[in-house]
Parts: sequence; C-alpha cells; structure tokens
Amino acid sequence: MDTLLGLLALPKFGLGSLLVISFVSATLLPLGSEPAVFGLIKLNPALFWPAIAVATLGNTLGGALDWWMGYGAQRVVSAKERSHFHLKALAWLERLGPKACLLSWLPGIGDPLCAVAGWLRLPFWACLLYMAVGKFLRYLVMSAALLWVFP
Repeated sequence: MDTLLGLLALPKFGLGSLLVISFVSATLLPLGSEPAVFGLIKLNPALFWPAIAVATLGNTLGGALDWWMGYGAQRVVSAKERSHFHLKALAWLERLGPKACLLSWLPGIGDPLCAVAGWLRLPFWACLLYMAVGKFLRYLVMSAALLWVFP
C-alpha cells in the first residue's frame, strides 16, 4: 500500500493515473475517482489545481464517451414501448437540452445522463461544455471540503 501511495504522490505517475481513473469512473463502470483526487492532493498539496484540472478533463472525456455510446445505441436499438416515467424523463431532458449535462456530476445518474444526451442527439459540444463545468465544480467543492472543512 505504501508503494501505491508513493507512486500516486509522484506528479509523473499521479496525474496520469488520475486521468485514467477519472476517465473510467465517468463511463458506465462503477468506479469513483474522488478518493484518487483526494489522495493525490493530500499527499501532494502543490498539485491541487493540476489535479482538479486533470480529473475534470478525464471525467469530461469519459462523459463524452458516454454521449457517443448513447448516440450509437440510439442508431442500433429500435424504440420499444416506454413507461410513463421514462417518457417524462426523456421529455424533461429534451426540454432542458444540453444544460441537463450540468448534472453529469451526480453519482448514479450522471453517467447514464450523458449517454441519454447522446441518445437524444443533443448538441455534442454544448453537452461537453456543460459536463466539464459540472464536473469541475464537483471536484473543486469536494476537494476543498475534504481538505479544509473536514480535514
């Protein structure tokens, strides 16, 4: 464990590992990147802003992958009968448009939300911008709270 923590503390490996972890955690795979962000910042406080930026980048790129998966799935899967809740959720997303991707930071909801944005063919670049803003704010607030509010 000490070796792993030592590697995470090195800027050479830490930021690259953080990029991969935050990318994978934004896909539909169940993995959280917050412990990696916090651990890296705790071990190397000088990397606060680079870690936030790298985690935001990786998580946003993972969200973009989700968008493309949703886009591709919509082209492949035929429309089946949908429940009332499902139709209301789709209507809500269509009404909000790309701004709904601000919620991509939410655990359990955010990653599928990015895929649904692709499914609905919401504008990719606008969705990507809103994803990045939401994910940046999540990492910033979460890291700041863990470091300074709940040390």
